[in-house]
Amino acid sequence: MPPTFEATRRTVQRVNSADEVREFLATRRARITPAQAGLSLYGRKRRVPGLRREEVALLADISVEYYTRLERGNARGISDEVLDAVSRALQLDEAERAHLFDLVRISNLERTPRRTSAPQGVRPSIRRIVDSMAVIPAMVHNGRLDILYTNAIGDALYSEHLQDPVRPANSARFLFLDPRARTFYIDWETVAHDVVAALHGEAGRNPYDRAMSDLVGLLSTRSEQFRVLWASHDVRFHRSGTKRFHHPLVGNLSLAYESLALPADLGLTLVTYSAEPGSPSEAALEELGRWSATRTRLAEVVAEANV
Repeated sequence: MPPTFEATRRTVQRVNSADEVREFLATRRARITPAQAGLSLYGRKRRVPGLRREEVALLADISVEYYTRLERGNARGISDEVLDAVSRALQLDEAERAHLFDLVRISNLERTPRRTSAPQGVRPSIRRIVDSMAVIPAMVHNGRLDILYTNAIGDALYSEHLQDPVRPANSARFLFLDPRARTFYIDWETVAHDVVAALHGEAGRNPYDRAMSDLVGLLSTRSEQFRVLWASHDVRFHRSGTKRFHHPLVGNLSLAYESLALPADLGLTLVTYSAEPGSPSEAALEELGRWSATRTRLAEVVAEANV
């Protein structure tokens, strides 16, 4: 029987950086075979397909005791050079390496920060930039994937998400708790993995965000798929790529996305979507834009009539 929301939230809050370091390194070690690491197989029969701790230590050119201490979550005094060596030994990509450094940084804090969730808003100048992209869906979200602002056509593209009465609307909440998500996202499994990987990276950067703990607790309580993906400890950067949608108004769309961090607004990201020129997706996006413009104009007429 799944745990209650409050029990799960308390469990998430009790997870400390030592647990995260241990579980992250153990899952990375388990996925690398000796052959992938360039090691010869010899000695006793292997009980697991992944690397042993002593093999990671060998590849990183550190003592077994030192690596074992790190994997047990004791990261005090671990140098960047050692973390780089371990990252290479475990063949971590850019996102995974950054996540490891984040986890170790947090574990080395002298004082644990109080768990808070600072309110986040979108500055007027950013709103103007987003609104100026008249034919390109654009939105701003934070690290928890709360949708904080969209332009008119972005609002139309994400109309399924935005039907959630809870504000701010949240992409992860829609993906795992709203049955419409499996129709809306043609590649639901891929998107689900990517979303959880993004949340895990954000949790590593800011583990004392109460709203993040609440979100993870809620999703863990109500979605088996989320629990399984969260336990994998995968992290990933999502800077560009392609997403395929099945929109209830215009049908299928294949859109290229670009995620642009906003350096002056820590934790906020601007995401834009565009279609290949001359493609059916471009025609569908143009149709969505016309529908969005009509809806906007009707809203303005109603507002003027009520003045």
